Amino acid sequence: MPKEERSNTRLPALTALLISATVFLGACASPSTTTSGPGLARISQAQTLKLGYREDAMPFSFKGADGKPAGYSVQLCQRVAASLQSQLKLAKLDVQWVPVTATSRMQAVSDGTIDVECGSTTRTLSREQTVDFSNTIWVEGASFVTLATATSTNRAGDLNGKRVGVIPGTTTDSLLKSLAARGVSPAFVTVQSHTDGVAAVRDGRVDAYATDRLILVGEVLRQPSAAALKLSDDYLSIEPYSLMMRRDAVLRLAVNRALAEIYRSGEIVKIFRSTFPAGAMPSHLVEAAYVLNALPE
Repeated sequence: MPKEERSNTRLPALTALLISATVFLGACASPSTTTSGPGLARISQAQTLKLGYREDAMPFSFKGADGKPAGYSVQLCQRVAASLQSQLKLAKLDVQWVPVTATSRMQAVSDGTIDVECGSTTRTLSREQTVDFSNTIWVEGASFVTLATATSTNRAGDLNGKRVGVIPGTTTDSLLKSLAARGVSPAFVTVQSHTDGVAAVRDGRVDAYATDRLILVGEVLRQPSAAALKLSDDYLSIEPYSLMMRRDAVLRLAVNRALAEIYRSGEIVKIFRSTFPAGAMPSHLVEAAYVLNALPE
């Protein structure tokens, strides 16, 4: 999760670095965007952008207390929407939020139910055979939680023979199955959401639940008074998150143009601060993703 640090200088320093990179690279105002791609043409004609969001992927994408989409990825997509409106020179752009799940998200993108998915989706080469991805928006790692009293389950090797909850079709699902090559073969138990997975640990249906580390932290914080859980120190993988969209090079470029401006301007620091608790800091991997993707025009 974001690191807690004594110094409060890192985020201002990151902002200064991003802005100075803009000056050094000679970044200019974003040009207008061609609508020759099918995705942008539809968005421009309908003056509507359909954004998918997760209801259970805190702190990235979730349903807030007011019933509206909230989270880090949601805020990013709100700014991407504003950029697309400017790039397309539209007087207005109606943003429609559509809830998706870990199971339905790729199909929703592929069949046009949504234009862009704003969640916690890991970019992989196999997924790129079906959909497109933006540049990196976050870097996370998979891990697992158990009951605090489960003293014999601390490392990945301890999962052998244990009941492990997992959402089918996720990168964590594939990762856990690959552990068999290392002699670690969990007994997989299907769950439908992160909330369900954490609940399954607490009520004894599974011995552990595995998914991306920061999502586990968010789920545990949802119910601080419930049965105590512990987070494994093991990172099972490195997960680069991206915004997911249909196979459309023109739409992908427009979204990446928006993200690059968010990074170059330092606006990403404001999004980080408004999403995470005071004192939290991005990891060095996340900082590197911001700087490397602050692309010039």
